[in-house]
Amino acid sequence: MIQRIARRRAALLAAIVATGMVVAGCGDSSGDGGSGDKSVAVALITKNSTNPFFVSMQQGAKKAAEAEGVKLTLAAGKEDGDEAGQVQAIEDAIARGDEGILITPNGPGVNPAIKKARDAGLYVIALDTPPDPANTVDITFATDNFTAGELIGKWTATQLAGKPATIALLDLFNDKIVSVDYNRDQGFLTGMGIDTGDKKKNGDEAKTGSYSGGSYTIACNEPTNGAEDGGRTAMENCLTKNPDINVVYTINEPAAVGAHKALQAAGKTQGVLVVSVDGGCDGVRQVKDGVIGATSQQYPLKMAELGVQAIKKIANDGEKPKVSDGLDFFDTGVALVTDKPAAGVESISSADGAQRCWG
Repeated sequence: MIQRIARRRAALLAAIVATGMVVAGCGDSSGDGGSGDKSVAVALITKNSTNPFFVSMQQGAKKAAEAEGVKLTLAAGKEDGDEAGQVQAIEDAIARGDEGILITPNGPGVNPAIKKARDAGLYVIALDTPPDPANTVDITFATDNFTAGELIGKWTATQLAGKPATIALLDLFNDKIVSVDYNRDQGFLTGMGIDTGDKKKNGDEAKTGSYSGGSYTIACNEPTNGAEDGGRTAMENCLTKNPDINVVYTINEPAAVGAHKALQAAGKTQGVLVVSVDGGCDGVRQVKDGVIGATSQQYPLKMAELGVQAIKKIANDGEKPKVSDGLDFFDTGVALVTDKPAAGVESISSADGAQRCWG
């Protein structure tokens, strides 16, 4: 412990000399946070700082940091997939001597930096996106993303009522493998009753076959980068490949909005089911307005609050959080939001979703 403290002080001094300043943070900067506990510093590193999901996560972390007397530093990649930006933020947290890091990993390229942080004595918690392998971090607080996808898949199958499904899969990336991407995609297909190949790989399932209610055709797998403009471009590409698409799975709600705009421009919104994952306040309104048929709601504020509280507790008494039964992460919950409930698929209304939403 003495060696670790000395190492942190030396690293912090080097950082101050190199930069000429101390990174500003949030929370009580007093020695004990007003509770007798020692001062604790935590870095939250999100995928980006523009997606409402990550903005809400930052807000949740700020709230928890203020309540717990934790010094919080916020950092983010420039966009989804920016691994280099996150690596730099991890390096900065090590140099400051932070007690812990909360991170939504942008891809496997950040794994070596996470290992470096843990080797330096920092406790690292992933939020929302479990890394691969899961033991890259100390623990993950996240939605069960496979279940989130499965819920919208089951709902979609019931809504089709036996009609052929021509499916557009609007994923996150096509140039890197991220667990949140394949878990939602593969969960959706499983919920539809479509046989999948490798559950950690998108796009290897049969392009035609049978789902639980009838026949299906997968028209496309296109990346969106989790953004509205990416969703629009992806949907345009899919319609070029097959203009008869009647089911659109999207990785998140910004991508769903973009997809809807592409469908509108093509005059093809009639009879098309758009489903998604997130459950932000804008997304819930899209459900109410009929743009999105159903979305799986997750809880980023809860993830961030639990993360801040966990690192403070570890720093002060060494007690570490535990994973949920049967999982390799702590499940923060999910609920299907739709105004067209389906038999056998548990859901809440958009009115109920609005009471729980974020962003």
